[in-house]
Amino acid sequence: MFVVFVRAILLYSLVVVVIRMMGKRQVAEMQPFELVIMIMIAELAATPMEDVGIPLINGVIPIIALLSMQVLISYFSLKSEKFREIICGKPSILIHKGRIDQSELRRQRVNMNDLLEALRNKDYFNISDIDYAILETNGQMSILPKADKRPVITSDLYSYDHIQYEELPVTLIVDGKLNDTKLRKAGYDENWLMNQLGKQNIDNIENVFFAFLSSDKIFYAQEKQN
Repeated sequence: MFVVFVRAILLYSLVVVVIRMMGKRQVAEMQPFELVIMIMIAELAATPMEDVGIPLINGVIPIIALLSMQVLISYFSLKSEKFREIICGKPSILIHKGRIDQSELRRQRVNMNDLLEALRNKDYFNISDIDYAILETNGQMSILPKADKRPVITSDLYSYDHIQYEELPVTLIVDGKLNDTKLRKAGYDENWLMNQLGKQNIDNIENVFFAFLSSDKIFYAQEKQN
């Protein structure tokens, strides 16, 4: 009995350390590959905990291997947007400018009841109030209501008569990598981009940590830290 107790304490401590090293995300915010690793770690820890005939090392080594895999995948996802798309997928726009994208609903296997429930969870009961609904890669739903339905903020008090409908923000640069397709789709070219970076004293795309075009067409960029 004492051996089982000690093994349980050791495995519990190891799993806690591993989970802490994986980051501070909540379960609902995890990417699919992270959730799979969590489930596998729980199973690997439970087996030698229940059966004292299985050497403890048989549970420890696979858990450390899975942690190493998670760290590597997270690193490459951070460095390569293409790799991240392959592993995590891309967000799916289910409602675009107030219109439901039926083909995207079918592709994501989301029915109308699921969509309406997700909107109600965000306190929107009328689908006509929604400009954009985006299914994120972790399964969460992000909602952008129409301009006249969004919560009032301070700036609205001074521009009530000039409320404009918003577009989605466009990510242009991530960790020094330019998304040329999104840049062209936004209606701009690299010369315009370099001019915008120059205004912020940034002379090279590779020196940019993150840059995007906001909903109101304002360019933002943050330089990499040394």
